[in-house]
Amino acid sequence: MIAEFRGFLTKTNALALAIGVIIGAAVGNVVSALAADLLMPVISYFLPGGDWRQAKYVLYSTTDAAGKVTENALLYGHFLGTVIDFLIISFVVFLIVKALVKPVPAPPAAPMKACPECLEMVPAAARRCRACTASLT
Repeated sequence: MIAEFRGFLTKTNALALAIGVIIGAAVGNVVSALAADLLMPVISYFLPGGDWRQAKYVLYSTTDAAGKVTENALLYGHFLGTVIDFLIISFVVFLIVKALVKPVPAPPAAPMKACPECLEMVPAAARRCRACTASLT
C-alpha cells in the first residue's frame, strides 16, 4: 500500500504539485507584504487625502429606530487599492519568474545538404534523396 502511494506521488507529479502550491503560497505572502508594507506607503504619499483606501461614494443612508446610521456606498478606494495591489504583485511575480525560469534553448538543427539533381534539402548523412531517389554519395 505504501509503495503504491509512493508510486502515485512520483508518477503523477502530485508531490511536485503540492510543493509548488506550498512555495507559491509562501511567495504570495512575501509579495503581498512587499506591496502592502514597502510599496503602498510610498504610493500613498503621492495620492491626496491620507487614507485613500477608505474613500467611498455614499448612495444613500438610513437611520433605524435606535439611531444607528447605515450607509449604502460604493467603496471605490478599496477597489482601487486592490487593483493596485494586484498589479504590483503580478509584476513582482513576473520579475521573479523571468529571473528564475530560463527558456530551454532549441536544439541545433540537423545539418542539411541540397540534392544535386532536384535541389531538395536532405539530411547531411543521407545517401539517397527522399524526393527524387538520386544517389548522394
